[in-house]
Amino acid sequence: MAYYYWNANSQQQQQPYSTFPQFQFPTTQMQQTTPPTFSGAVTTPAGGAFTPSGPREESYIENILRLNRGKEAVFSFTIPSATGSGESGNTVLVRGVVVEAGRDHAVIREFETDHYFLFPMIYFDYARFEEPITYLRGGSVVNTTPRQS
Repeated sequence: MAYYYWNANSQQQQQPYSTFPQFQFPTTQMQQTTPPTFSGAVTTPAGGAFTPSGPREESYIENILRLNRGKEAVFSFTIPSATGSGESGNTVLVRGVVVEAGRDHAVIREFETDHYFLFPMIYFDYARFEEPITYLRGGSVVNTTPRQS
């Protein structure tokens, strides 16, 4: 919405007052600038430079699930709209394997029915794996050795 004010001293109508900012566009042709290019090198506080090696993975849940594709686990999801009887209530337990995991979802294949489930990660509670999991610590993969029987 614009408001117009009248200045009695100048006998001119002033610019409208608006909640949106008013911009002045240049009348001369603007010079074209090229965006800066980056070499990928990082400068340290001491003035040295180094190039990071490869993309750095972080230990978010979806990355950990992705690293453990195909490993047997029990996955727990609490879904507000689910109804259950007994102690489980609205908690869904799925015994299966991770097929795929993304930032906001996990695809789980259930062993019992061979069904594939797409669960939003917002409902994910935990996963209980039957063997040691692969994990990221400081960008390095750890705990990749199988359990000794």
